Amino acid sequence: MTEAMKPRLLIVDDEAAHMQALCDTLEDHGYETVGCQNGEAALAALQSSPFDLLLADLMMPGMSGIALLREAIAIDPTLVGIIMTGEGTITSAVDAMRSGALDYILKPFKVSAILPVLGRGLTVRRLQLENAALERRVKEHVVELEAANRELDAFTRSASHDLRAPLNIIMGFSSLLVKDLSTQLQPEQREWLSHIERSAQRMNQLIDALMRLSRVGRQTLMLQTVDTDALVRGVVEELRKDEPDRQLELKLDPLPCTTADASLLRQLFVNLLSNAFKFTRNTERALIEVGCTTLEGEGPVFYVRDNGAGFDVTRAKHLFAPFQRYHRADLFEGSGVGLSIVQRIVQRHNGGIWAQSAPNEGASFFFTLRDISKQIPPTVW
Repeated sequence: MTEAMKPRLLIVDDEAAHMQALCDTLEDHGYETVGCQNGEAALAALQSSPFDLLLADLMMPGMSGIALLREAIAIDPTLVGIIMTGEGTITSAVDAMRSGALDYILKPFKVSAILPVLGRGLTVRRLQLENAALERRVKEHVVELEAANRELDAFTRSASHDLRAPLNIIMGFSSLLVKDLSTQLQPEQREWLSHIERSAQRMNQLIDALMRLSRVGRQTLMLQTVDTDALVRGVVEELRKDEPDRQLELKLDPLPCTTADASLLRQLFVNLLSNAFKFTRNTERALIEVGCTTLEGEGPVFYVRDNGAGFDVTRAKHLFAPFQRYHRADLFEGSGVGLSIVQRIVQRHNGGIWAQSAPNEGASFFFTLRDISKQIPPTVW
C-alpha cells in the first residue's frame, strides 16, 4: 500500500453525480478517494501523488477508460486498474482487461458487488509492490556483487603479486647459494637449501591454483552448443602426448552435445581426466572410461571413471573443498584445488556433482549440467 493508512482510490467518471456518489460511499468503507471527470485530470492527479487503485468509466468523452488505463500504468506500473461499464459494452471491458485492467464492474452496481472487486485489487497492488521492492533489492544486490567481485579481483591480483615477490627472492637466493657454495656446503646444508627451494616452488604453485579457482567463480559464462564428444577426445589426445609410452586403456563412449561454456567445460574434463591419468599411474592394466548415462529427474549424467588408487569416500566429507588431499604428496603430486574448480564449473551451470570410490578400487565422478538458462550472478567467496 501507499504511505497513508487508508488505501487511495482514484475514481474517474464523466457523470459528476455518479462520481461523487462513489467517492462518498467508498470513503464510508475505509477508502481515501479522489474524483475526476476526465482522463486528463486523472493523469494530473496520478503525477502529483500515488494511488493504489484506479476505478475508471469505460466510455468517456475525449480519453476513454482504456486509453486512460494505459497512460496511468505507464506512470505507475504497480497501479491496479478496474473498469466500470454498462451491459452493452462487456466486450470492450474484456479488451480493457487485456490492456492491463484487473477486472471490470457492470453498471448499475451495488456496493456489495464493488467492494470484493476493490479488495482483490488491493491484494494485487500489495503483491505488485512487494515484487517491485524485491526486484529493486535484487538489482541492488547484483550491483553490490559486481562491485565486490571487482574489488576481490583487484585484491587477488595484488595479493598474488605481493606473495610472489618474496617467493622469487627466496627461490633465487637459495638457488645461488647451492650454485656458488656447493663445494663449501655440507650434504645436510645442501639438502636444507633444496628443501627451501622446493617449498617456495610449492607455494608458488598454490598461488597459481588459487588464482585459477578465483577466476572460475567470477568469469562471465559464454554459453553455446558444445560438441562434448570432440572436446573430450581432444583433451585425451593432449594428455596422451604427455605420456606417449604409457600402457593405458581408454574407453570413450559417444557423448551428447550440451549447452555450456566451452572453455569451462574443457577445464572440467581436463581436471577430471588429469586426475584419472595420475591416480592410475601405478595401476597394472590401467583403465579410464568417459561416458554418459541418464538419471530420472536429472537428464544426461556425464561420468569419468578409473581403476586407480581411489580413496575412502566415507572419509572424504570435504572432497570438493580447496586443498583437500587424500594421498601422500610423494606418491601423487597436485595442489588440491582441481576438484574444487570442477565443482565450481558444475555449479556455474546449475548442475550437481558426486563421487563413488574406495581405496585401491578406482574412482568415479558423475556430474550434470542443467537449467543453464536460469543463471545467477557469480558468487563472492
